[in-house]
Amino acid sequence: MIDLWEAELALCGDAGPVCGVDEAGRGPLAGPVCAAAVILPRGLVIPGLNDSKKLSEKQREALVPVITREAVSFGVAFATVEEIGELNILGATFLAMNRAIEKLDPAPALALIDGNRDTGILAPSRPVVGGDGKCASIAAASVLAKVTRDRYMLELDLKYPQYSFAKHKGYGTAAHYAAIREYGPCEAHRPGFLRKMH
Repeated sequence: MIDLWEAELALCGDAGPVCGVDEAGRGPLAGPVCAAAVILPRGLVIPGLNDSKKLSEKQREALVPVITREAVSFGVAFATVEEIGELNILGATFLAMNRAIEKLDPAPALALIDGNRDTGILAPSRPVVGGDGKCASIAAASVLAKVTRDRYMLELDLKYPQYSFAKHKGYGTAAHYAAIREYGPCEAHRPGFLRKMH
């Protein structure tokens, strides 16, 4: 098991409090992008915590109540399909991240952002490539963002059952493309992402 605090403590030194930030939903054809920011008690070990992509849906769901209970503070926020269209996906991702960070109390002295860019983050920040598999607080944020967005897509599935959002969460699967061809896009689809459709 990789030590998720080793890299985090090396990155943040004596800065405190430090939050980890990650997003879910940059790639899908439909639905909002979701971001989460989490401040964990320094050194807290949450058994089973890892990059959300390496966990099953059941494992992620089980971690959410632990993370939300143990965290010093956490925030989750969306950027809408309309905002993705206006700002592009990177700008909308930073918007969602800033909204999540703003919900934290105390405000973080440093935000560790998963990925290689943090240019749109308003708080003092550093990007961490592969951070969701290296830093505890980013891993926790990745789980909250993924589960929150997946739950949102389950609600969209009830509203638009013809697209099977519950199965693919808005990502561009063959079945999803087939449904868009058959029924046309709905208001939950991202127009800019559908231009590439053949």
